[in-house]
Amino acid sequence: MKIAVFSDMHGNCTALDAMLDHLSANPADKLVCLGDTVQGGPQPHETLQRLRELGCPVIMGNADAWMLSGVETSATEAPPTQQMQRIREWSLKKLNPEDVDFINTFLPTVEISLEGRHRLLCFHGSPRSFDDVFLPETPQEEFEGFLGEYTPAIMTGGHTHLQYVRRLGSTFYFNPGSVGRPFDRHQSGEPYRADPWVEYAVLTSTADGVLGLEFRRVLYDTRIIYNYILNSDMPDAALVAEKHRPLT
Repeated sequence: MKIAVFSDMHGNCTALDAMLDHLSANPADKLVCLGDTVQGGPQPHETLQRLRELGCPVIMGNADAWMLSGVETSATEAPPTQQMQRIREWSLKKLNPEDVDFINTFLPTVEISLEGRHRLLCFHGSPRSFDDVFLPETPQEEFEGFLGEYTPAIMTGGHTHLQYVRRLGSTFYFNPGSVGRPFDRHQSGEPYRADPWVEYAVLTSTADGVLGLEFRRVLYDTRIIYNYILNSDMPDAALVAEKHRPLT
């Protein structure tokens, strides 16, 4: 069994389509989306339409919930900026009632049975909260505090836009990275520059208990999304587009 895990499109349907094109040539048996689907990007309706067509489980991300409610639930994140508020209001206007209803069906967690008596627990931040953040350098005791009680499940979450895998006792956690906004979190300067690729992961299980994990990174033409944003009526379009400016 092969399960494709992807996350954090943030309204970049161009990137999602690039991922799906690659996946069609390198297929999986099932797909699961870990959330943060539309807020912040130029193609909110198109992204949700594509997800509905896929028919895969979708997790509720913190940005999904904030876009619907306007209430920031994280105790550690900085308050939303005026630019974020403007884009939120614009995004909501681009959605139809079916889009909003669809977001309201997103789940806090999804559990998938794998071959070989394994199971995969899917979430956005952690199983307890879509706001939780942990990174490769998070101290082990703190990391286990987020996830330890959910072992021996294999676990996957998004939220941090960072592809990595980390051992947890006899099991492991992995983050598939970001489809729509992968970026180097150590880069300096503003605005941050998104990477010119999409990221996702494929988890493989066999009946005899063998597991495999593949991180995929697929280059795509960022000129398409860059020009799309510049030619849209999105608030602060030039500033948003700058994050996707082609390197050459």
